[in-house]
Amino acid sequence: MPGDLVVARNRKYDGTAHWVVPGRHLGTDEHGHWIFQGTHEFISRPGAALYTESDAIFLIPHTGDWVATFFDDGHPNGVELYIDLALDLQWHRIRPSVIEFHMIDMDLDVVRTKSRGLFVDDRDEFAQHTVKFSYPQELCTRMETATGALTDAVAAGHAPFDGRDAAWFTLGRTLQPA
Repeated sequence: MPGDLVVARNRKYDGTAHWVVPGRHLGTDEHGHWIFQGTHEFISRPGAALYTESDAIFLIPHTGDWVATFFDDGHPNGVELYIDLALDLQWHRIRPSVIEFHMIDMDLDVVRTKSRGLFVDDRDEFAQHTVKFSYPQELCTRMETATGALTDAVAAGHAPFDGRDAAWFTLGRTLQPA
């Protein structure tokens, strides 16, 4: 439901904890669930914790092996879009207005920044974890295929990477407490 607290809990393939990021559910469309993550939210992962420095919109697609975070112009490193390749996307209602979203972060990221443009990040981490966690070959192929398709979709400006996040930013900011 719009306004519900959504806590994204990411983990790695071996089950170890990764990022924990809160947000507020804005709504759903044909592309997925849109969640507002405001400036000054506390986020953490093992060994690191910080307050966010810009607003973000988190998109959890209805189908696919990924989640996307769209950032506003305030991102300190000029990141505009960060797509995590991910598996096992799951929702868990914890309380009437609190939901946890769980996923397995598969290392590969499709990123667009103001300075570098569009690129695939963390190929080295994916290669290391392929060995360390014994990723099956069919999983590696699936992740590489999804990475290529997402890179192409972003480069071509296909939905949902066509600027529609702007309306979700506007909605999210109107729902922020004063």
